[in-house]
Amino acid sequence: MMDWIIDFAHLRNLDVGKVGGKNASLGEMYQQLNPLGIHIPNGFAVTAEAYRFFLHENQLEKFIAEALAKLDQNHFTNLREVSQTIKDNILSGHIPEKLVAEITIAYQKLCHEAGRELDVAVRSSATAEDLPGASFAGQHDSFLNIRGEKALLDKVKACFASLYNARAIKYRHDKGFDKHEIALSVGVQVMVRADLASSGVIFTIE
Repeated sequence: MMDWIIDFAHLRNLDVGKVGGKNASLGEMYQQLNPLGIHIPNGFAVTAEAYRFFLHENQLEKFIAEALAKLDQNHFTNLREVSQTIKDNILSGHIPEKLVAEITIAYQKLCHEAGRELDVAVRSSATAEDLPGASFAGQHDSFLNIRGEKALLDKVKACFASLYNARAIKYRHDKGFDKHEIALSVGVQVMVRADLASSGVIFTIE
C-alpha cells in the first residue's frame, strides 16, 4: 500500500514531493523544535499520492486534462468556467473507503492523545509552493476549526478541489508550471486556543 498518511513526526524538509512545502516544513519544525520546548501542534499529512489515488479512483485525470485543454490561454475568458467545472467534479467524487479509513484512524489517534474530540486545521499543501520564485501564497484553500470525521473528510476533498481554483490555475500558467505536474497534499493539524498561543508567517528578505 502507498503512503497515504504520514505523521508530522516522520516528515522532513526533503519530503516536499510527498506532502508539499507547507507540510514538509511543519514536519521539520515538529521534529526540531518540540525537543527544545517549543510546542508545535501535532498533526498528519494526507499525501500527494493519496490525492492522485483519489483522482484515479474517480476517473478524473482524463476529465481534468480535457477541461484544461479548453482553457483560453490568451485572454482567459473561460477561466472561471473551467475552474468551476473541474472543482464541481472533484467535489462530487467519492473518497475511496481505504483512504477514508486511513484518514479516520489518523484523526482518531490525535483525538485519543488529547482525550477529546479535536478541532483541527485542514490545510492545503501543494508539491510546488514556498519556492523562491513562486510562493503560491493564498492560491489554495484551508479551513479552520473542523471537528468530526465527516467534516474532516469533506474539507480534505475541498482542499483537493482548490488545486483548481481559478487564481491557482492562472498563477501556475503565469509561473510556467506544467498543468499536470503539481499535486496537492493536505495537512491536518490540531487547533490551539487563540488566547493561549499564536501563529504567523514571515517571509525574509532572502
